[in-house]
Amino acid sequence: MENLALIESFSEFKDEKLIDRVTLMVILEDVFRNTLKRKFGSDENFDIIINPDKGDLEIWRNRVVVDDGAVEDPNQQIELKDAQKIEPDFEVGEDVSEEVKLVDLGRRAILSLRQNLVSKIFEHDSNNIFKQFKDLEGDLYSAEVHHVRNREVILIDDDGNELILPKDKQIPSDFYRKGDSVRGVIESVELRGNKPRIIFSRTSPAFLEKLFEQEIPEVFDGLITIKKAVRIPGEKAKVSVDSYDDRIDPVGACVGMKGSRIHGIVRELGNENIDIINYTNNLQLYITRSLSPAKINSLKINEEEKRVQVFLDPDEVSKAIGKGGHNIRLAGKLTGFEIDVYREGAEEDVELAEFSDEIEPWVIEEFKKVGLDTAKSILELDVEDLTKRTDLEDVTINEVLKILKEEFED
Repeated sequence: MENLALIESFSEFKDEKLIDRVTLMVILEDVFRNTLKRKFGSDENFDIIINPDKGDLEIWRNRVVVDDGAVEDPNQQIELKDAQKIEPDFEVGEDVSEEVKLVDLGRRAILSLRQNLVSKIFEHDSNNIFKQFKDLEGDLYSAEVHHVRNREVILIDDDGNELILPKDKQIPSDFYRKGDSVRGVIESVELRGNKPRIIFSRTSPAFLEKLFEQEIPEVFDGLITIKKAVRIPGEKAKVSVDSYDDRIDPVGACVGMKGSRIHGIVRELGNENIDIINYTNNLQLYITRSLSPAKINSLKINEEEKRVQVFLDPDEVSKAIGKGGHNIRLAGKLTGFEIDVYREGAEEDVELAEFSDEIEPWVIEEFKKVGLDTAKSILELDVEDLTKRTDLEDVTINEVLKILKEEFED
């Protein structure tokens, strides 16, 4: 039979793509009807019978018998003499069903039909993958390293689906080799043309939250809830936790005996330092806890502007700011407040803003971002430490130090 290649196609697609019988029949009928439309101008008077299990296919064209020479539409009508060649007892006005062989469609149409079939199956497969991973957004997932590129790592899961781990979604200390198993979360899924692009992430706060769910039974069971998690990937993270059961210490349960529960998470995140904070509705106490290990003397909160002024002893300031400004940045993200640090009981100091006529405003802003908003707070640190904490170049920092030193020498 002429449809031998198509028989092979049916079984091939059905087995490889795991498409159910009904869906395959719908796709096949759609492909054939499109071919018939191109060939005959309309597919409305055609019946298509398909058995994808066996690869059987029959196409029947239904036409009305008209008098000889009275045919206006060859696709819808057939002359009496031609109808009687099929069956001699046909009369004018009767319906004639005639089988259309695949060879009648032409070789080009058959090749086009197969290409369309492949395209439709691929499109169906892509849509299924897109829906599957769209439902998994934010969930923990494992895949194997298939190929390492400069800007991304290509991962393959157990079903052969391709996931992309971009450079900016990798923890800085991560190192990948072909065949390595990698854990992360499905961050986003989008369709590029007909192909789903699945973005994998190890830097998302959702990854940290899902690791807590996996490693800490009380979090998985809902006895402890994660209010918020913020990260500077590979460096430091802060997680606020709460429990509605007064008998449970949420922080202690998350840390575990001698840190047994948290150690696995820390290792997975490339030794990321994780601070676990007890959540409270008391904003003043929550901000104080978020700046741990620094001891706060007092706070002034401006809820309208979402800013808070924090007053500390001079030797507590560096703890509040933290290495590279990580502690104060994460505390700000966790609480949703812009945090300004002020020293109490220190020698006479000068606000950095007062040097705006000598120092560029954007430079002052860079220092303020990491809690360095006075002259003395900057002069206490060396150039190397200031470079690490800010995004400023050595030349700019040296210029600022020179200006500030002149102020106190005077």
